[in-house]
Amino acid sequence: MTGFPAHRPRRLRQTPAMRRLVAETRLHPAELVLPLFVKEGIREPQPVPSMPGVVQHTRDSLRKAAHEAVEAGVGGLMLFGIPERKDAVGSGATDPDGILNVAIRDVVGEVGDATVVMADLCLDEFTDHGHCGVLDAAGRVDNDATLERYAEMALAQAEAGAHLVGPSGMMDGQVGVIRSALDEAGHHHVGILAYTAKYASGFYGPFRDAVESSLRGDRLTYQQDPANAAEALRELALDIAEGADIVMVKPAMAYLDIVRLVADAVDVPVAAYQVSGEYAMVEAAAANGWIDRDRVIRETLTGIRRAGASIILTYWAVEVARWLHRER
Repeated sequence: MTGFPAHRPRRLRQTPAMRRLVAETRLHPAELVLPLFVKEGIREPQPVPSMPGVVQHTRDSLRKAAHEAVEAGVGGLMLFGIPERKDAVGSGATDPDGILNVAIRDVVGEVGDATVVMADLCLDEFTDHGHCGVLDAAGRVDNDATLERYAEMALAQAEAGAHLVGPSGMMDGQVGVIRSALDEAGHHHVGILAYTAKYASGFYGPFRDAVESSLRGDRLTYQQDPANAAEALRELALDIAEGADIVMVKPAMAYLDIVRLVADAVDVPVAAYQVSGEYAMVEAAAANGWIDRDRVIRETLTGIRRAGASIILTYWAVEVARWLHRER
């Protein structure tokens, strides 16, 4: 029949230039944040076996990596510290000379305000039991005692020069306590990137290798149940009320519905963390020749962005930023 069909969506898919013209979702280097690990007491970067291409940095190699990320146009850096010694209360997290606080000073000294320097605000890397807080006499995570440590940790990170602190422990009231501590100490300029919906996920395994986690047991009593969505909106409302500047969903790819729910509910920036297990799965499948690595990396990031995240934490941040610059 002449003229049928009248509507042909394929007309807008015919060439790369046409597809670029009508693309609804675009990636930009400034939206990407690179997580970085720095380990105390090592002389050379140490590869993380379960995360090909990712290393535990020395202080020197961390500064170099930060500089390279800035050159690539990456929007931010999220720092994680791995201390030589751990204890029950995570003393290294609040020690001004602890590895994370020293690393913050190093990176800020290297790149200044050329990118956003963020620091993970949690005790799990620093405790000998591996939990995100201090334990009570029964071995349970003590929420309110942990909040006191988080306030101290926030001050240490702010004094080291962090632009954003990232409370990731999922303690009730953590954002409010941190905001109050920062403001009372005159750190009004330091923002809070709240891990608002952090799920008790199986995708964190390689990360725990990277930070040499001492975890015994699980985190089911404080991280969110993967079965729950409405609960994320409750956490979101609390974090916004307590003063969160940016809110985040973690992991990203298995929780794109949550990213969309959160993005639709607020007018603050929404971040999503493409976590270690997501990264490792793609790298492993690509190494076996089962998928087109570069194409899948781009597809996963586009999916996260399409779901509503305006900021994406990803271990591919520098690599993808360089792709995007070449294409421009």
